[in-house]
Amino acid sequence: MNKILMEKIKESLSSVLPITAIMLLLCVTVAPMPVGTMAMFLAGAVLLILGMALFSLGTDVAMTPMGEGIGTQIAKSRQVIVAVVVTFVIGVLITIAEPDLQVLATQVPSIPNLMLVLTVAVGVGLFFVLAVLRTLYRIGLNRLLILFYIVVFALSALVPREYVAVAFDSGGVTTGPITVPFIMALGVGLASVRGDKGAQEDSFGLVALCSIGPILAVLILGIFYRGGDPAYSPVEIVDVATSRDLAAAFVAELPDYTSEVLVALLPIVAFCAVFQLVFRRFHKLQLEKIGVGFVYTFLGLALFLTGVNVGFLPAGYFLGGALADAGNSWWLVPIGMVVGYFIVTAEPAVHVLTKQVETITDGGIPRRMMMLALSISVAVSVGLAMLRVVTGISIYFLVIPGYAAALILTFISPRLFTGIAFDSGGVASGPMTTCFLLPFAMGACEAVGGNVLTDAFGIVAMVAMTPLITIQALGVFHRVQQRYRVEETEIAAPAGLGWSDLDDDEIIELMPEEGYHGGN
Repeated sequence: MNKILMEKIKESLSSVLPITAIMLLLCVTVAPMPVGTMAMFLAGAVLLILGMALFSLGTDVAMTPMGEGIGTQIAKSRQVIVAVVVTFVIGVLITIAEPDLQVLATQVPSIPNLMLVLTVAVGVGLFFVLAVLRTLYRIGLNRLLILFYIVVFALSALVPREYVAVAFDSGGVTTGPITVPFIMALGVGLASVRGDKGAQEDSFGLVALCSIGPILAVLILGIFYRGGDPAYSPVEIVDVATSRDLAAAFVAELPDYTSEVLVALLPIVAFCAVFQLVFRRFHKLQLEKIGVGFVYTFLGLALFLTGVNVGFLPAGYFLGGALADAGNSWWLVPIGMVVGYFIVTAEPAVHVLTKQVETITDGGIPRRMMMLALSISVAVSVGLAMLRVVTGISIYFLVIPGYAAALILTFISPRLFTGIAFDSGGVASGPMTTCFLLPFAMGACEAVGGNVLTDAFGIVAMVAMTPLITIQALGVFHRVQQRYRVEETEIAAPAGLGWSDLDDDEIIELMPEEGYHGGN
């Protein structure tokens, strides 16, 4: 276990060090930062590295096997009522437990925290049920995505502007470090029972549908709820003068985030315990490992959230304002793109997704290729978000053509890449986006005199949108590449058929070993 933990720490180091180096470079060049704020950022980076390592280890040992076990049991039971009740309860519980949502709720002034959290949780629960039923009954993902995004944009025209950006951001933050491992593992469990040709493709897409539920739920809330104070409260930057003050700042907040994670995980642990008592899915040794895994998950998330909220959030807010005040606010766009390119590698759920993709495709889609595609996507996302901060253009001018392009690509890209792409959108917008990029946009927006609620909010939505296009475009490229290989490879086609008579799934199955191993 110690050896595995050291490997996880090395992975965390490689993820967090690039964004830390960029911050240091910016702070000694164009945006000087108070020493105390910089020291808190560096201390937060240390907690981030250790927290990510422990969380990743806990996910492998506890969340993934438990999710797969529940998914397999749901599929084997073949009782729709069981599937509906179990998935709805899981969806609500893991959403309430999601730390990203808690962070976003505290930054939205017009909706009470509890009301926003419960609204989003119900939205995820309902669409989690829909996602599981889609997998069981083999309903095409692109049809559902097109239908519900049409409903989303139609409803968005009926709510105040302040709710639109928050609604799209809610869809991104709900699929974070707790939600993603559980949902994706459950999808793998469902698909493993089916065993047909399209099972692997359908194991992806659960996160995609679960990201739509919160958007619709918050938009519906915006139609009926008009209360709340719309005034925005700026982020408070704690002034630390000594190392003792620095330690005290983290020690003071650690119990709060520890209790927050404990309260969030306990319902999930209780649900898993009830599931085990009813179905007797795991033997004693497996249960002991899962129990240890939950402990690692708890410790990792507590350290991660403390580091991000205490160290990264104020640093991001200060940096955004300092860059906007530095002279030319247009520099926010390229600098934001550089920050976005590297920050996605520090998202815990991204590592879960890329590992799962590589495993399911037997290396056909390598982790490095997925990471590169996601880094490029998030770089574009943050650049577009900074463009909104500088110009004040409506979020509609970006999300409508963006989602239109993504939905059109669902008819061109292989099904596997479509599911991965829409899952990637939710995964990329995790706690680093909520606790660093969102405050970064807020600080910049205040400095240029913009409207924080309409111009800064929406950055999470942008980060969730661009991977839909990038990953599917990658799928189109691979489809063309595979067909080109087929033309150059002498492979005997089935009797009576030529290559022109085969669809892409059949061609990939007939490819030699250097082709895909995991499906379309």
